Amino acid sequence: MIPEGWAVRTFGETADYKSGRTPARANEGYWSESADGVPWISIADMVPFGTVTRTKERITRVAFDEVFQSTAVRAGTLIMSYKLTIGRVATLGVDACHNEAIIAIYPRPGVDQRYLGYFLAQVDYDALQDRQVKGNTLNRDKIDRIEILLPPLDEQVSIADVLDLVKRSITLQDRTQATLQELKRAAMQALFTRGLRREAQKETEIGPIPESWSLTPVAQLGSVKGGKRMPKGVSLVQENTGRPYIRVSDLGDNSVRPDGVLFVPRGYEAAIRRYRISAADVYISIAGTIGLTGQVPICLDDANLTENAARLVIQPGDVIARYVMYALAGRACQQQIARATAKNAQPKLALTRIEQILVPLPPTAAEQREVVAILDGIAAKIDLHRRKRAVLDELFKTLLHKLMTGEIRVADVDLAMVNEHAQPTPIEAGV
Repeated sequence: MIPEGWAVRTFGETADYKSGRTPARANEGYWSESADGVPWISIADMVPFGTVTRTKERITRVAFDEVFQSTAVRAGTLIMSYKLTIGRVATLGVDACHNEAIIAIYPRPGVDQRYLGYFLAQVDYDALQDRQVKGNTLNRDKIDRIEILLPPLDEQVSIADVLDLVKRSITLQDRTQATLQELKRAAMQALFTRGLRREAQKETEIGPIPESWSLTPVAQLGSVKGGKRMPKGVSLVQENTGRPYIRVSDLGDNSVRPDGVLFVPRGYEAAIRRYRISAADVYISIAGTIGLTGQVPICLDDANLTENAARLVIQPGDVIARYVMYALAGRACQQQIARATAKNAQPKLALTRIEQILVPLPPTAAEQREVVAILDGIAAKIDLHRRKRAVLDELFKTLLHKLMTGEIRVADVDLAMVNEHAQPTPIEAGV
């Protein structure tokens, strides 16, 4: 049942379209590494709902003339993938050519291009796909028969406006997170080389540090202990058995997010019980993505730790574990970690090499806490925008489906929250 005034049209009735081509790879005269070449788009260049302004590959003017008859797809054109990754839509930001897995779409009168792009992105293509040796694809007949729900043009425009607003809000959150991450990196570099007391610096083997600070090997700060591989043939489970198992893929930006963590199956806890990490410990990845440092949240206290990570148990005293965590994530310590990593086919950081890493250390716990407070403050802002982004992403998915089916009408959408998130933050605005 569709709303009154809406129509059902096939894609063939809604738009004209044309697929692209791939110039012969064997012909070196067709491919260019020069900026003067013609942009050539593959699916990998398409960010969903994004604007394509850069391409990984370019073709020569010879290929442009011979293969594409000197005709480029104009900037502003809607494109969609219909092979392999089906239904990814984007808009051209530059004149370009594209491959045969992509179609350029030209909506007919009465069809808003933005609305059509959003609609095509939420179609369930599973029933339409042909299974090919190289993956899934749609043929022209099946593309023509895709059913499009079309509201009146003014409502199409209003729906696209709402979805554009949410996407713009998501983009702002992404940019703000990126800005805050850069701020955090800059703050860490300044804090670990200049400190907070405006004191003179001294040169050390890891670079400049404040005059009153010392370089202390990790071995003097605590003990380094390894994790444990799951017994052979035993797989982790999603069911919450009460004993989480933390993998390198779970290690985030100085923390582990509980969502997505897998669990040790019942009956195997005893086999790896000696390899658990406390929320007071500092973790460091030693294989895979090497050098990730952080602490687990209280809700994951006493979780089992992978063999591809180590934990640093800080000795009781004047050293703050969270300060050490941030210091190990700083540039000077990360450079030491990179040099200490064995350059094998599968690089790995030995526990004994971690013990030798020199940590720039303030003379008092109070100064360590001040450094932690600054970096925790920035981290909290990053997490806030990450959570806002997650809310907006879920809102977009919901609206994309329900607005396109008429289950929700634009007049029923409360955009107050979206409008709030769509405004630039002080950081985004450059204040």
